[in-house]
Amino acid sequence: MLTDNARIAVLLHGGIRGTQGKTGLALVRYRPETIAVIIDRDCAGASLRSLTQIPCDVPIVASVAEALAYQPTVLAIGIAPSGGILPEAWYGELQAAIAAHLSIMNGLHTRMSTLPEFQSSLQPGQWIWDIRQEPPRLKVGSGAARSLPCRRVLTVGTDMGVGKMATSLELHHASQKRGMRSRFLGTGQAGIMIAGDGIALDAIRVDFASGAVEQMVMRYGHESEILHIEGQGSLMSPASTATLPLIRGSQATHLILVHRAGQTHLRTFSDVTIPPLPRVIQVYETVAAAGGSFAPTQVVGIALNTAHLSEEAAKQAIAQVRQETGLPCTDPVRLGADELLDAVC
Repeated sequence: MLTDNARIAVLLHGGIRGTQGKTGLALVRYRPETIAVIIDRDCAGASLRSLTQIPCDVPIVASVAEALAYQPTVLAIGIAPSGGILPEAWYGELQAAIAAHLSIMNGLHTRMSTLPEFQSSLQPGQWIWDIRQEPPRLKVGSGAARSLPCRRVLTVGTDMGVGKMATSLELHHASQKRGMRSRFLGTGQAGIMIAGDGIALDAIRVDFASGAVEQMVMRYGHESEILHIEGQGSLMSPASTATLPLIRGSQATHLILVHRAGQTHLRTFSDVTIPPLPRVIQVYETVAAAGGSFAPTQVVGIALNTAHLSEEAAKQAIAQVRQETGLPCTDPVRLGADELLDAVC
């Protein structure tokens, strides 16, 4: 639904300075050419670049009504509130957007396309895209992706929210710069908004999760040299059910392990320890191969999230991980993904 000539207004009330703006800020970072305006009443008039260090200089306004001056065509809901439920206070903003003939890109669990007050107001050519929907005609996974000739690079993590999407996107961009036929496959709301396509893994019944991944990979695998598959969750997390279907459905040929520098325990479950990275690598490689049922799949590099560190501290952390694991390591957002792509290719 999202086209390259779309002009997007990102609804981010409280999300720039708060903790729930990950989706919208990722969209701004990786599709800056499509962003017309940011809507955040807490930061109206401020510099987005100064607030976020994202190299994008679009204006920040306080409401949808003010955003209309910048001629957006699509309103993207850029927050990820607890439970994925639309805040009651935002309904007025969405009604104003629909009345102004903007289409809606919705990554929340709340299904907006079925709300009568929104549905009845849509004009021809205007749409509501509820991203978190299960794809049609799903089957259980079969391991069919093993037959694909392309490289399939899956990001896996020591925890949730460590930078798997950003790593896959940086690898995709590095692949494109080398002239490779590359595709990024989004598996979460932000990744799908950025790619314009993908599957919302957290909306899919668990029996069909690996089949949904397989269906997506098979759709693009024959026309691509390399697929970069956005990772979700972590095998270390007691709350995560997403990583295994990604491994099985994609039949990944390469794994990139993503870790936040210095993190020793899960952020949400502080009583759960993250094992030393060599042991984490062993876990992922063992699970991927399943004792020989599937081809050996190696972790070929470490993407280290150093956003919280100074430049010097980041360099030291990267050097330490290289020594600890014997693998290529870099922060792909900070320093580029070429070193990791070299390990894949």
